Amino acid sequence: MTTTAFPSSPVRQRNRYLAGLLTPRGLAGLALVGAVLLAWLLTPLLTGTDPTAQGPDALAAPSAAHPLGTDDLGRDLLSRVLHGIGTSLSITLTAVPLGAALGVALALLAATSRWADLAVQRWFDLVLAFPGLILAIAVTAALGPGRWPVIVVITLAEIPGFGRQLRAGIAAQRERDYALAARIGGASRTRVLLRHVLPNAVDPLVVQAAVSLSLAVFIEGAMSFLGVGIRPPEPSLGGILSQSMAYLATHPAFAAAPLLVVTALVLGFTLIAEALNRGIRR
Repeated sequence: MTTTAFPSSPVRQRNRYLAGLLTPRGLAGLALVGAVLLAWLLTPLLTGTDPTAQGPDALAAPSAAHPLGTDDLGRDLLSRVLHGIGTSLSITLTAVPLGAALGVALALLAATSRWADLAVQRWFDLVLAFPGLILAIAVTAALGPGRWPVIVVITLAEIPGFGRQLRAGIAAQRERDYALAARIGGASRTRVLLRHVLPNAVDPLVVQAAVSLSLAVFIEGAMSFLGVGIRPPEPSLGGILSQSMAYLATHPAFAAAPLLVVTALVLGFTLIAEALNRGIRR
């Protein structure tokens, strides 16, 4: 005797996500990301210093006026790090949804026909064939350094991840009994795809979103570190780290704050992704 596999309800899906986030791993990830977000939201209270304003005290030690000290141009490090968090988050929260939307759109296009599926797969392979650094250099060469080129690079890097995850989910769900029953009942292929299959193929996308946020923070920091990302004097975490390398032996504290923030964001989003993945698999 066979049993019919019914799709998960939205309430059950949300309960699994919540159950995953409430594990020690999920709570640790939320705490790390939450601490960084809270610091950014409290920027006006924590510092009123212009992050681009230069001063006479270069590489000054921490003091009441400069709690984290100053950089090599006398700019307040606390202010630059807090505003750098805002730069990273604004880029990340713009690029990842764009990459997700385009990846989902291409996965849905791939589900319409065999030829569309083949074309989309080859496009994904083409993007993935480019190492991240080569892609960043190519985009920067075409558009120049700045905020939008970084967003373009991250968006292009994220599209295949979302697209492949959803394509695999659709392929697995469209042969389930409930999808077959809907087709036998007279539902069109498009209706079956959008109303029945798609809602039950989104679980991997939730995990992919958390993974992508982690990757986006890393890409933005790496591009700014290499000088092909955010333009000085606009503060960015990667840019501050790049500046600090020349003084690492004599002033290691210069690199400590931005490195700690990048680590907290990347590790936090990674832990959230792992917690969501475990919750979904329960």
